[in-house]
Amino acid sequence: MIYCVEDDASIREIEIYTLHSTGFDAEGFADGKAFFDALEKQRPTLVILDVMLPDEDGLSILKRLRASAKTADIPVIMATAKGSEFDKIQALDIGADDYLVKPFGMMEMVSRVRAVLRRTAPRQENRILKAGKIVVNLDEHTVTAGGERVILTLKEFELLRVMMEHKGMVFNRDRLLTDVWGVDYFGETRTVDMHIKNLRQKLGSAADIIETVRGVGYRIEADS
Repeated sequence: MIYCVEDDASIREIEIYTLHSTGFDAEGFADGKAFFDALEKQRPTLVILDVMLPDEDGLSILKRLRASAKTADIPVIMATAKGSEFDKIQALDIGADDYLVKPFGMMEMVSRVRAVLRRTAPRQENRILKAGKIVVNLDEHTVTAGGERVILTLKEFELLRVMMEHKGMVFNRDRLLTDVWGVDYFGETRTVDMHIKNLRQKLGSAADIIETVRGVGYRIEADS
């Protein structure tokens, strides 16, 4: 089920129609209240979320989703106003998986939905990744630090996974944007720094395995 949160009824209806016609179940909501009411009854596989909404804006809704352990890993595609670079940067910083720039074509929307669902589908590897006090279970999509469960957003989890799978390798910010967000993002890369900062805070004393390589990027020490 895909939830479309869009206050413009004509746009919302064509989004739902297009998703239905391409094989997806979809429901639409005009505001944040209706969306969160529906969220209590059914968890969607993905959300298409407009930034400009009448009651609570999309960025605020995204923050609420990422702050809750129940909804932190739901993929979200933000719909931003044309030319609003600030909205795009904010959306990625908060934890959006991708964004659509209005006005966008319906086939572009479907293509991005499929791409995000491919990237966020549960992985089939039966593997446990370990580095220092951190243990990542890829099957269960869980992280523990010093034996304590750590709740991460999808992007934080993917950042940690990518670096732990390639311990010792230095990742620059552009590479992490491509590997984790799956987009060629031509703009500021500070969204990576924001996510690394949040990841370190959540890992607590175990976060020292994430090394900043000055002027280059980040890595997890090879001998951790």
